[in-house]
Amino acid sequence: MFALVSCILLVICGLSYGVAFIRRNNYLLGLEFLIVGISASNFTTFIATGWQANYNVAIFLDAFSRGVGVPIIATLGLMAVTHNYKPSLAKDISLFVAGFAATGVYFLSGIVKESLPYFYMLMWSIYTLYLCYFTWRLARAGEVFYALATVLGGAAGLTVALRYDFFPIPGDDTKMIFMTCAFLAWSYSIVQLYYAYGALERSRKDSSYSLLHSR
Repeated sequence: MFALVSCILLVICGLSYGVAFIRRNNYLLGLEFLIVGISASNFTTFIATGWQANYNVAIFLDAFSRGVGVPIIATLGLMAVTHNYKPSLAKDISLFVAGFAATGVYFLSGIVKESLPYFYMLMWSIYTLYLCYFTWRLARAGEVFYALATVLGGAAGLTVALRYDFFPIPGDDTKMIFMTCAFLAWSYSIVQLYYAYGALERSRKDSSYSLLHSR
């Protein structure tokens, strides 16, 4: 029941803030969080009904987000406010197409099955390093609250990534305790990143406005 409720929360956060990012014209973050929401909705259906097809969809989308979606695509999306990176919609779509193709290779083919946990951990560690830089930018902009919130989100995400394959919770044979914690951590991270992104975006605009009027 706790896993089901936390998964529904992830559905709401993923879909709601995915749409919110799209309205900000950030399709990289928007579409990635929509994918997280769709993945969670399929897992919600699986928990409630036991339908294997929904589980298969959820686990594939989860593999996409862990290997490509968050470490690469979400990072590029956040770079809109750290490096002014704003690719065209065509490039955004190309990134997702390439990402799904890559997921098909490393997840469905079974070629690197034994190495997948290490690959996921490497990719998430790279993402966490970028979050450290993102946090520094927030702190430098005076957004201390959002900087601390990002530290908490990054730590929670890295903990989930470590426990996913390497440190299972003792006695949690069905992984429902772990999934409950993971869903809550991911829900928090989505919401937190949205407001941290907005704070840094406002800070950049204020800095540009001040620089323009100081000349």
